[in-house]
Amino acid sequence: MEVLQNFLNLFSDVWQSGIGGSNITEIIIAFLIFFIFLILRGLVSKFVVKRLEKYVSLTSNNFDNSLVKSLDSPVKFLPIVLGFFIASNYINLDGKSAVFVAGLNRTLVTILIFWTLHQIIEPISFLVKKIEDILSKDLLNWIIKAFKILILILGIASVLEIWGIKIGPIIAGLGLFGVAVALGAQDLFKNLISGILVLVEKRFKVGDWIFVDGIIEGVVEKIGFRSTVVRKFDKSLATIPNFQFAEKAVINYSETTNRRLEMIIGLEYGSSSEQLMKIKKEIENYIETNQDFNISEKTPVSVKLNDFAGSSIDINIICYTKTKNFYEWKAVKDRFMIVIKKIVEDADASFAFPSQSIYVEKLNK
Repeated sequence: MEVLQNFLNLFSDVWQSGIGGSNITEIIIAFLIFFIFLILRGLVSKFVVKRLEKYVSLTSNNFDNSLVKSLDSPVKFLPIVLGFFIASNYINLDGKSAVFVAGLNRTLVTILIFWTLHQIIEPISFLVKKIEDILSKDLLNWIIKAFKILILILGIASVLEIWGIKIGPIIAGLGLFGVAVALGAQDLFKNLISGILVLVEKRFKVGDWIFVDGIIEGVVEKIGFRSTVVRKFDKSLATIPNFQFAEKAVINYSETTNRRLEMIIGLEYGSSSEQLMKIKKEIENYIETNQDFNISEKTPVSVKLNDFAGSSIDINIICYTKTKNFYEWKAVKDRFMIVIKKIVEDADASFAFPSQSIYVEKLNK
């Protein structure tokens, strides 16, 4: 019986002393409290967040939709932080254990704060549409990414400070490392600066059809920090360093206001002046009355005799279509050429083709 009594005394002593000065009962209750908050996390996710998502989906405002979606993960993390804080405060810890748990609480709260800030940056961009008009959408996306990275770095620095790790020497070391990297990565920074200049100057944006002589022609799919991704018209994907767009002329076909249609038609020298005047007048009349073409001070119509060429009398036609779409422009040109052919035929004239006349002189012997 004495042995049993000694065991019970030892068991009671261990139960009371527990871990870090806190008895086992308090530790079990603390775990139960934390478990309850884990269950609460599931309820928050299932009922609160889902109801908010359903509510904001009925509104036409993109800000609240994006805000609820972005805060989904931090909101689910909040019960864990709160549960750990309440559970740890229920336990009477002493010495190093208390300091360690206090550090964990501060770490979890810091992570929650910086995580929330990281997530709400993108929804805030919906409130600054005027800035988007000034800076362009792609540059604004760059700025948002930069802020996200900055918040992430600040969050890591704050956590390190909590655990007594001084970030000053780390930053100094990274500075020296950065100088070494900069010397060996000049092209990287060259492309980065060029990319920023391209966005600030609004040379092009995602979705634009661009042409850089000798470099690329296609549709912009992504503008990155170092390079730009362009989908060529053969559907292959090209990645071009940004400095190419800063140093060379970039033609942005998507910014075309009206597509110009220019052609030269050659008529036979046998065509009379009346036929030439009639053909010119009917072509000009067709352009002025057809809905495919745009006529204004900036988009004038010109149907003029151009030249007495080697085997033809040339008429130069210049006009502008209403459409900016390349394939629609091709369809307008197709219809226009058929009309020109009919106008020439109705005038009893003919198109010239390259020819040469050879004169043979008979010499008297």
